[in-house]
Order: sequence, then C-alpha cells, then structure tokens
Amino acid sequence: MIHRSFLAVRDHLSGEAGPGLVLMAAAAAALVVANSPLGPAYAHALHATLGPLSAQHWINDGLMAVFFLFVGLEVKREVVAGDLSTPAARRLPVIAAAAGMIVPALVYLAATRADPALIRGWAIPSATDIAFAIGVLALLGRRAPASLKLFLTTVAIVDDIGAVAIIALAYTSGLDIPALTAAAAALTALFLLNRRGVRALWPYLAIAALLWAAVLRSGVHATVAGVLAALFIPLVGSAGEDGPLDRLEHALSPWVSYAILPVFAFANAGVALGGAPLWAPLPLAVALGLFVGKQLGVFGAMRGAVALGLAEKPEGASWAQLYGVALLAGIGFTMSLFIGGLAFADPVLVEEVKIGVLAGSLLSALAGYGVLRLAGKARPA
Repeated sequence: MIHRSFLAVRDHLSGEAGPGLVLMAAAAAALVVANSPLGPAYAHALHATLGPLSAQHWINDGLMAVFFLFVGLEVKREVVAGDLSTPAARRLPVIAAAAGMIVPALVYLAATRADPALIRGWAIPSATDIAFAIGVLALLGRRAPASLKLFLTTVAIVDDIGAVAIIALAYTSGLDIPALTAAAAALTALFLLNRRGVRALWPYLAIAALLWAAVLRSGVHATVAGVLAALFIPLVGSAGEDGPLDRLEHALSPWVSYAILPVFAFANAGVALGGAPLWAPLPLAVALGLFVGKQLGVFGAMRGAVALGLAEKPEGASWAQLYGVALLAGIGFTMSLFIGGLAFADPVLVEEVKIGVLAGSLLSALAGYGVLRLAGKARPA
C-alpha cells in the first residue's frame, strides 16, 4: 500500500499536476512557518540584505523576471504558431479573459466602496495562476476533456498579457530617464540580433540581463524586462533544429515550475493568521473579486459570446464543465500576491492582501474541482 501511494504521488509530481502540487506545498509550508516559533526568523531572512536588494526583492524582482521571461516565450509561441495564431482561436479566450479581469476589479472596487486608501489594489483579483489552476484540472484526469485544459491555458496566457500591461502602466512611478534610455538601447540590440538571424541564445540572454538591470532602475517594474526580452528570442531555428525560443522555454520550464514559483510562494504566502479577519474590507474585497468576480466575468463572457455568435464553445465540453473552468480561473495566487506587493507599501495591507488571496484562491480551487468532478464527462448541451 505504501509503495502504491508512493507511485501515485510520483506520477502526480511528474505529470501536469506536479507544478500545482509543489506550489500548494510551498504555500502551505509558508503558512506553517509564519505561524510557528520560526515566524520571526522567517521574516528576518526575507528582509536580510544581499548586495543592493533584500532577499525578498531578489525573489520578487529577480527570480520573477525569469518567470515573466518564460511567460513571454509562451505567449510569443502561442500567438505566432500556436493556439492563439488565428482570430477564430483567439476570440473566445480573449473575450473571457478580458471580462475575467474587468469584473473582478469592479467587484473589488464595490466591496471596498472605492476607499482611496485601498483603490490601488483594484488589479489584485484580476489575475489567474496558470500553474495552480492547471494543476487542479490535471488532478481530474480523464474527467476533464483536453479542450478544457487548452481553453483554461489560453485564457490564463491572455490573462498574463493583461497582467503585464497592468504592472507596466498602473504600478510604475518616478521614471528614471537615463535608465529608460539604457533599456531602450538594450531592446534595440535585441532587435538587431533578431533581424540579423542570430540563433545562439547567449547574446540574447546577456543583453536581457542588462535590460533587466536598466528596467530595475527605471521605475518600471523589473519583471517587465523578462517579457520584453522574450519578444525578440527567435522562434525558428536552423534546418532540422529546435528554434532558440523552444530551447530556452524547455530549459526554463522545470526551473520555473519546481524552483522559482515555489520559492516565490514560500517567500510571499506566509501570513500570520491571527491578524486581520477575512471580513475586513481589503481581504474580503480580494476574496470576493477572485471567487465571485472571476466566475461571473469568465463564464458570463463565454455564455454571451456563444449566444451572440461571436465565438464557438470548446469542442467536447459541457456548460457545467466550462463553469468549473471559470471557477478555477479565480485561483489568483502567484500573480495576485505579486500585484498585491506592488499595490501597497504598508506591510499591514500586504498581509491583508495575502489573507484575501489565499481565501479566494482556495475557495475557487475547491469549488472548481468539485463542479468539474460532478460534471464528469457530461455531454455538451
């Protein structure tokens, strides 16, 4: 029995559910440590200075820039040659993702009554954690058709594009013109490498590191550099070889899934549970935005788009299953925690954001899993 249990755990960790399960474990570990006698040491370690930045800043501005580079590579591949390469394929996910960002923000603002002290957090419930959401979906195995995973992945990718735009536009202040000029020069160098057909990865990565340093100083959040650099990595390789984009994406995938995101979760999900209650204005607004706003936005947009003939429903999926996917879209976690850290400088408010994100994401995960498990292989209506 122990051997069979071990094999089941190994299969889950090595499959599509693996990254999500590791992410959940890292978040749970952070909560345990933060609420144990090790809590003060945990907080001290995160604020310890390592060179020019604290440990938490290295994680949030450095490691997460690599994560956004990975996201940018995935977005470019899907838009150029993947599931977002045609207008028909893009239509429903783009509509669903857009509504799934707007409605949660409106729910958040309504719940906080547009309190000036909290208004900067409007974007916190607008994001979907792709690793967490896909991990929960993968736990269902054959109960969820392949079209559901494809649709949820595509919605999350479009969602990531929107999140990057929000970070760049809404959470940028005090621009440093010389640093922006240096960033523009680095982007120009990347463009020239691409135009000249350079297929070696190291020149792109070296200039991307310089781009990150310039953006870090510029006032624009440093993680944006990762997405910008990804846009110039060539997709097409030499004859018979994988392109630089595919090589880099495959190389980064295990590091992002099993190291970067879990480290981020461990560093950012630790919150003292004896603090503000869930029904305080900020955590309640975040939780409602994720759990209520996301499902209303995503599912409502899907039903409306299909009813109006703007898009077609994913093949082989019932409306019950699509509602379950809309619930899973409310798992904000990584991106919501990340945006929360940008929105508020007050540590008390950041802790309240964590409570709301954890509650809203957990509710969305459990409800989405339950609906999809009950829906099973129901025939589409």
